[in-house]
Amino acid sequence: MSETEQESQQTTPFNPENYTFETLDDEIKVDKLCKILLKQYHQYRLEIKGISPLEAGANASGADYFLRDFMIDNRRTNIFSISPELIHSFAGNWYIINSLEPNMAELESLLIGIANFYYFCAEKKMLAPAKAEVIHQACSRIDYYRERITSFNEISGDGFIAWNITCPLK
Repeated sequence: MSETEQESQQTTPFNPENYTFETLDDEIKVDKLCKILLKQYHQYRLEIKGISPLEAGANASGADYFLRDFMIDNRRTNIFSISPELIHSFAGNWYIINSLEPNMAELESLLIGIANFYYFCAEKKMLAPAKAEVIHQACSRIDYYRERITSFNEISGDGFIAWNITCPLK
């Protein structure tokens, strides 16, 4: 492989290996690649799936929040090292404690964007279709996440410790 081909492989947003990072410089590169990939996802939702600009924007925004704020910044992990446990940690804990007013309308919108993003990645051969389906199932646990928000809002005294243990940030 020539040097130019290697550079192209390292800068393409469609190579899952390009989302692994260790240094701050690597993280900045990954963040930029993620933005490019999210723009592709947004265009895909508009042009291929034919959804409205408002819905496509909401999908991209939901995926962006999860990928860049949670996976890259908070978890410091490759966005393709996705698992149901990470979805549960995000939706059942991290989103709730990091939002001024956690609510199901917003969370459900985020989860739809996340699930559709990983289906997009499966179509682009960046992720196994079976894994995208597992992520969709984790994003679909709406009643569980609703209960998590409700129980968080009802915490009193030392209740946070017990609430956190049932769905910890790992």
